[in-house]
Amino acid sequence: MSKVLIVEDEALIAMLLEEMLADRGFEVAGQAATVEEGQDMAENLDFDAAILDVSLNGSYVFPIAERLDARGIPFVFTTGYGEAGLPKAWSDRPVFTKPYDIGELTEALTQLIPTSVS
Repeated sequence: MSKVLIVEDEALIAMLLEEMLADRGFEVAGQAATVEEGQDMAENLDFDAAILDVSLNGSYVFPIAERLDARGIPFVFTTGYGEAGLPKAWSDRPVFTKPYDIGELTEALTQLIPTSVS
């Protein structure tokens, strides 16, 4: 079972996302609501992919993205602003505009996670 880190500052969205991921065969390795929590989890948790909300209470999630990138862990961005809210450096990453389709999101995660992990 693939493990996913959720970085989302809206508690209700995070809980719903965790439930929807579980229904589709994913395990949630952890949830972070701040950049600091996300950075700690990005360094210390064992997981296969991450879902990163671009804006966490007004702070950008990009330091977490940098840590994940350095570790070779795939991730997708979620945002209420669409791709326009991403810096050019991250424009090649999958972006899901809220509200997103959970089927499309889980399909993207499945494609990003190496098959030896599942």
